[in-house]
Amino acid sequence: MSGASGTAFNIEERIRAKLVAAGATSSEKAVTSEEAHFDMQEQNWIHYIAGGLFSRVKKVASNSYYASA
Repeated sequence: MSGASGTAFNIEERIRAKLVAAGATSSEKAVTSEEAHFDMQEQNWIHYIAGGLFSRVKKVASNSYYASA
């Protein structure tokens, strides 16, 4: 595994953990990055991680995010 993909995986897991802790487990319960208390690194990566076909972090139209199953 390359360093970049390992970093992306680690950041995604941190983001997912914060979203689950904030209760954002569906599109109806989605929260903003501020509400999930993302740090600067997570805020920089969220656009790259969220919304991909196989991503477990999803973005809704209101710039809110949730962790999918």
